[in-house]
Amino acid sequence: MGFGKWIGGLVGFMAGGPLGALAGFAIGSLFDGNGQNNNSSYENQAYGQRNSFMFSLLVMASYIIKADGKVMHSEMAFVRRFLRVNFGEVAVTEGNQILLNLFERRKQMDAQSPSAFKNTIFECGMQIKQHMSYEERLQLLNFLAQIAKSDGNVCSAEIEALKEVAVSMGLSTKEVESMLNLGGNSLEEAYKVLEIDPTATDDEIKKAYKKLALKHHPDRVATLGEDVKKAAERKLQQINNAKDIIYKARGIK
Repeated sequence: MGFGKWIGGLVGFMAGGPLGALAGFAIGSLFDGNGQNNNSSYENQAYGQRNSFMFSLLVMASYIIKADGKVMHSEMAFVRRFLRVNFGEVAVTEGNQILLNLFERRKQMDAQSPSAFKNTIFECGMQIKQHMSYEERLQLLNFLAQIAKSDGNVCSAEIEALKEVAVSMGLSTKEVESMLNLGGNSLEEAYKVLEIDPTATDDEIKKAYKKLALKHHPDRVATLGEDVKKAAERKLQQINNAKDIIYKARGIK
C-alpha cells in the first residue's frame, strides 16, 4: 500500500477537522512526485474508509506510546511487527515514518502549549466517533491496547491515556479494562474481559458474554479489510477463552 493509497483516505472524513490537519503534516511531505494523488476516484472511495481507520490508529498510537514521556524501542518494534502482520510489508516503513512525523508534530505543538496535542487528540477522537461505527472504534481501541501491552508493562500513564482516547471516541473505561485483560489466564482477568463483576449471577454472566460476542463479531469490521477481520477473530477467541475460564470455575454448562 503506497502513499497514493494512504492519501485516498483524505477524501473521506479525514478531509477536514483535526485529523485532516495532522494528516497534512504527517503524510503531506511523503507524497510521490508533486504531492498529488494518482488514484482514480473509484480507488479513493474503495480505500478511504480503511485508510482513515489506519491513519486514525497511528494518530492515537502516537499519543499512547508517548504517554509516559518517552518512546520505547520495544514499543516501536512492536508497532512495526504489528503493521507488518496486519497491514503488509509496505505499511511498515510508511507507518513508522508517519509515527515519527506525529511525534515531531506533538513536540512542536506542546512547545507552544503543554496541552495542545492532548486537546487535539480529544478532538480527533470526537471526529472518529462521528464517522466510525461503534464496532470499528472497538477494534481501534483493541489495537491501541495491544501496543500499550507490547513491552510487558502497562504503566498508569498509558492506562490513563487509553481511557482518555476511549472516552473521546465514545467508548467506556470498562471497555479499556476489557481490552487490557484480553489474553489473561486468571479468573480475575476473565471477569474484566467480560466487563462484569465477580458477584454477577450465572444468568448475568451468560447475557454479558452474548452481548460482548455480538459487539465484537468480526463481520462487523469486515469492510476494513481481511487483515482487520482476522485480528477481530483473534480478539473474539480471547473473549471466548475468558468465558470458558469463568464457566469452568462456576460449573456453568
